[in-house]
Amino acid sequence: MKIAILTPTFYHFSGIDRVAEQQAKDYARKGNEVSVFTLDATIKPEGFKLEVLGMSKNLFLQRLYRLLFFLDTKKTKSATKKLKDFDMVISHFYPMNWIAYQAKKKYNVKYVYYNHGIGYSELFANPFEKLYLRLFSFFNNLSLKNADSAISISKFMQSELKKETGLDSKVIYDEVDKTRFRKNLNGNKIRKKLGIKSNEKLLLFIGRISPHKNIHTLLEIFNIINQKLPNAKLLIIGKSSFPSYYKKLRNMANSNVIFMDFVDDKELPYYYAACDLYVTASLWEGFNLPAAEAQACGKKVIAFNICSHPEIVKNGVLVKNVNTRDFVNVVIKILTQK
Repeated sequence: MKIAILTPTFYHFSGIDRVAEQQAKDYARKGNEVSVFTLDATIKPEGFKLEVLGMSKNLFLQRLYRLLFFLDTKKTKSATKKLKDFDMVISHFYPMNWIAYQAKKKYNVKYVYYNHGIGYSELFANPFEKLYLRLFSFFNNLSLKNADSAISISKFMQSELKKETGLDSKVIYDEVDKTRFRKNLNGNKIRKKLGIKSNEKLLLFIGRISPHKNIHTLLEIFNIINQKLPNAKLLIIGKSSFPSYYKKLRNMANSNVIFMDFVDDKELPYYYAACDLYVTASLWEGFNLPAAEAQACGKKVIAFNICSHPEIVKNGVLVKNVNTRDFVNVVIKILTQK
């Protein structure tokens, strides 16, 4: 089969893109001719083709362009035409859905929507961010009207998609590469690199720096933990999508918080191995790949009992009612256990 996989970006720091990469590799290993279409990429193709359509490097212009991508008729027509001879198009996110939508409409190419979800606009305090998310969701749902089928990455996302669009979907959980993310990896080199002493406890969070990830609350939680456990450190690894929010977080953080916007993907499993506990205060997750990877590395996960977390978190504690005090108590209890 000739398969096209569409994703807006193709970066290792994006959970969606890592799923798309693994999917491309899996289909290619089975003898399919696979091409990934994206607006920008840093991931190198292995066994499949990569076509970068291009967009501005400016973050603000990128977000605007992705929202209004359908207005770039020259590029959308060109990309749509390239899909003419494909047997199947799998689109992972808007605005690439628009190309899949057009390919289905013009050439009757099989169109499969891979549903990762967009998030709740009410989780964003900035009114412009709220409006952006609502418009993004509207255009996304519009581009699904002629999809042949849909895949959701959790039962939670399956329910959300049905509620928002009426579209039924099959649940396929994101796959963790167990050859890379596994127990008994040695994280000592990473701890040494970060300056973490043997008597210090390391908490880890990995994810996009976005308001819906609720990292500001995680910092508040960590500040309370630090009062009782001054030898605890918090490592936050993630790319900033919202500069003003990132600045706010840096101002909130105490001296025991370490920020890293990027780590080499080959080293990523060893960061999980280096931590004592994986923590997230996120208020919306379609799946939460880092939490799944942390567990594959034998680490306990502390998260709020919301969205997809009841499906994903099997080794750790789910804190009910988004209770920050309970979150603090759970972390301290686990870190002080002998």
